[in-house]
Amino acid sequence: MTLDATQVRVGITGEVYRAPAGTAAPTGPTTALDAAFEGLGYVSEDGVTEAHDDSVDNIVAWQGATVVRSAVTESVMTLAFTLIQTNTVTLETFHRGSTMTEPTPGVFKLEVKPPTADPGVWVLDVIDGDKHERIYLGNAEITERGELMYANGEPIGYPITITAYPDTDGNLAVKWSDDPAWGESLGS
Repeated sequence: MTLDATQVRVGITGEVYRAPAGTAAPTGPTTALDAAFEGLGYVSEDGVTEAHDDSVDNIVAWQGATVVRSAVTESVMTLAFTLIQTNTVTLETFHRGSTMTEPTPGVFKLEVKPPTADPGVWVLDVIDGDKHERIYLGNAEITERGELMYANGEPIGYPITITAYPDTDGNLAVKWSDDPAWGESLGS
């Protein structure tokens, strides 16, 4: 493999979207999303972290106390980020199971309920100039919410972690890109 600086990507911009379970999946890195997808607006300057946490049990042989095999016993894929745009979609996403109302004109009310299970579909678009990467989670939900901090000079952030579960095809995620570097060794 040769060193090629033109293949270094930076997640310059993008957006996170959510939709109810059963919403049609995107079909490529730049295809229009189904109308059911809602954009979640600005994410903090820390961006989005994709993590893969695998638990591995080592099998040790009696002879020599040597590891002879490893078995993956658990594998978890997550996306974590902090939303910093405050609106109905963001608040209802963070406070899953709660609904925004307008009891009188210009006055909005969110009765925060205990969180409920809310599996759905999620998309993360990552853009670097004219290169696009799209990550689609066909079965995922919020499994962790961080603390809300109200401080002078800081945006109110809504930190969430989404955990991906296998979809009907067994995929935790599907990734697309129009970046030629992705297919470099495919010979296309």
